Amino acid sequence: MTHDRPILGIALMLGFCIVAPIGDAIAKMLGTSVPLAQVVLIRFALQALILIPVVLATRRLWRMRGRILALTFLRTLLHILGIGAMFTALKYLPLADAVAIAFVMPFIMLILGKYVLNEEVGYRRLLACVVGFSGTLLVIKPSFITVGWPALLPVFVAVNFSVFMLITRQIAKETDPIGLQAVSGVMAVAVMVPLIWIGGWVNIAALDMIVPNAQEWALLIAIGTLGTVAHLLMTWSLRYAPSTTLAPMQYLEIPFATLLGFAIFQDLPDPLASLGILITIAAGLYVIIREQAIARAPAVTGVQQPAE
Repeated sequence: MTHDRPILGIALMLGFCIVAPIGDAIAKMLGTSVPLAQVVLIRFALQALILIPVVLATRRLWRMRGRILALTFLRTLLHILGIGAMFTALKYLPLADAVAIAFVMPFIMLILGKYVLNEEVGYRRLLACVVGFSGTLLVIKPSFITVGWPALLPVFVAVNFSVFMLITRQIAKETDPIGLQAVSGVMAVAVMVPLIWIGGWVNIAALDMIVPNAQEWALLIAIGTLGTVAHLLMTWSLRYAPSTTLAPMQYLEIPFATLLGFAIFQDLPDPLASLGILITIAAGLYVIIREQAIARAPAVTGVQQPAE
């Protein structure tokens, strides 16, 4: 049994918040030179190449069948779509804006919980969702004026990843996290290879293949490695600290993305987008803190509290 070690868990989550934006920044750098499908293919191929030896060496659970296999395949398709949409958004948007808009996900998860899973969600958290969405709109507006529809792609990423997380919840107790990611990597490669072949045949630029130069190869390898490492850091952080402790820390990804965006691309959110980012963070933290308070209340008082 793994005992809670909150300092280690927090350190691992901090590592995730640093590594994930670096991967996004590399994707933004590759967006103008390497076709999207090729970036996605290599990202998942490296995930499989890194994790399959780990699965075999540690004899982890990886064989799947029936419902679990079907849900894992659906989860993989969502993962491909989400990464593809985010990488496309990064071609047009400042790094911080794209990451901040995608953080509308906690509000979408709350609404899906209410209307899909029939979970109790009170008026306070629903009001926080409205405020959070308003903040996201402030981030989207200047980007939409500048680049048009790509400014909405991070919202699609948030919706996509919310469904991705709901599916992950359904299979989490019956799969090993590393085994699941290894299998997903293999599935993604199996999906992407014929998709790229078809794209080349019908001459779709995003589904094309090129021969990368040495620098592009280095960046492609980095993006696959960092994507895998980021997921493992998040997974391991949850082994050592409860999600209620770690959830607020995920918002550190936004300031790290802002610093990277300025350092590499000289991009900073404009004043309206900055205000929207602050509102989104505040509303998201309120939702997380309120969830924690409601989860603790029955244990403290012995009485079921109403959802608020």
